Amino acid sequence: MISVMGTASLLAVTSPQTQSAPIAPAGQFETVRFSDSPEADMLHRAYRILATGDHDYKGHRVKAMNQVKKAADMLGLDLSGDDKDHQKQILSDDKLREARDLLTHVLDNSDVKGQKKISKHVQSAIDEIDTALSIR
Repeated sequence: MISVMGTASLLAVTSPQTQSAPIAPAGQFETVRFSDSPEADMLHRAYRILATGDHDYKGHRVKAMNQVKKAADMLGLDLSGDDKDHQKQILSDDKLREARDLLTHVLDNSDVKGQKKISKHVQSAIDEIDTALSIR
């Protein structure tokens, strides 16, 4: 019996069944429009959330909506839809926080990050939500 103290050995096994995805030739990448991205859905959801808030927040909720709308227009997004699901203030506050989180994710998206005018509107919407949440 041979014993070697203090050494360990690992054996890595690579499965021969792994397949790699085909690589597209240069210049043939599929472009995904912003309107088809998860961030576009987040922008739309944030707008819907803001639209259904029942508390006025001294006009800051509506100002945030206007900023989101301006950013969406610049990105070619249609935000139309039903805005009739109003809620009590405590629920509205929670929804505003949810909209803020969504807008923060949108702001971090590369399609928005590189465009100062769009980023400005999304950031302004976040600022309006912050102001709105400070109002009682």
